[in-house]
Amino acid sequence: MTYLKDGAEIYRRSFATIREETDLGRFDDVLARVVVRMIHACGMVDLAADIEASPGFGAAARAAIHGGAPILCDTNMVAAGITRARLPRDNDVVCTLREPGVPQLARELGTTRSAAAMDLWGDRLDGAVVVIGNAPTALFHLLEMIDAGAPRPAAVVGIPVGFVGAAESKVALAQHAGGLEFVVVHGRRGGSAMASAAINALAQDVDVVLVPGGAA
Repeated sequence: MTYLKDGAEIYRRSFATIREETDLGRFDDVLARVVVRMIHACGMVDLAADIEASPGFGAAARAAIHGGAPILCDTNMVAAGITRARLPRDNDVVCTLREPGVPQLARELGTTRSAAAMDLWGDRLDGAVVVIGNAPTALFHLLEMIDAGAPRPAAVVGIPVGFVGAAESKVALAQHAGGLEFVVVHGRRGGSAMASAAINALAQDVDVVLVPGGAA
């Protein structure tokens, strides 16, 4: 059986194919890298048409990450997909979903554990990069928290996946009166792989960084 085995070459060809088949003209350089990474995570070049970001998202998110801001995640799957070795300031990657008090807090609030866990972020939310890749309820709750006076994050990657509330939560973020810096994938598509891919793109300056062994 003949197939390509060189990891570095596989990545090079993959990113070249994405850029060849995707219209990235409406994105700035930083956001284009984010879009390319997200497409690489899902294999769908038409994803670009559903992506919306605030004008200052790329600059705000990169400045926060490169300034050492924490990265707050709605689920452990999102957190696990972030490549720690590429984070420029050894940034904290935080997911509070498994904290002992979360199930009880979710019952008290009448919401999902993913949403309730965000109440444990506390002051870490101030200037952080928030990454929501799974739970629409978490994205809705983030907006409720900010409306209630919680600290503002530097930027929000809001791409929860699903058939109930996902599309609506992303519209709510994009139209939020607080003017948050954001990126969303409109519609039902999203997920932890795309969410963590966005952070990995923001943490580096090129599409692919080659390391020994051919990983990227």
